[in-house]
Amino acid sequence: MKILTVLAACAAAALLAGCESDSFTEDVHAALGPREAPQTRVYQADQRATYEAARAAALAMDYRITGGGPAEGRLNALSEITQGETIGGSRQVSMKVRMEPSGEAGTSVEVSLTEIIEADSASQGGMATETPLRDTPLYEVFFRNIQNNLTGKPK
Repeated sequence: MKILTVLAACAAAALLAGCESDSFTEDVHAALGPREAPQTRVYQADQRATYEAARAAALAMDYRITGGGPAEGRLNALSEITQGETIGGSRQVSMKVRMEPSGEAGTSVEVSLTEIIEADSASQGGMATETPLRDTPLYEVFFRNIQNNLTGKPK
């Protein structure tokens, strides 16, 4: 019985080793990739100034700050809860920002946005699904607001 199991495992390994299709490989990497899809920008400002600019940018986008600080190099925020696509459903966006020094007097800002959807928040509270937002203009709006806050340009 052990020999049969070992042979099956070897056959599966050989079969998977022969898969060199680019589209198949890309699909597998996308499915097994990181749960969150962070986007990063570097700003020519110290970490404290960048944190304050990021905080102001999140507040301008109507996010509520839920954690973090300039010394920690992180900022967590949540959008308002809005009505979902189904009756009784709800939707919210979670923002996680990480900051760290980058080069001479620069700060790297990494942002992850996650959509939280609850299909029926009235009768099944706490049964939400979380999905990383990858292709959304919210990233660019946030980064642009940070830059504007750092340079003092009007919004």
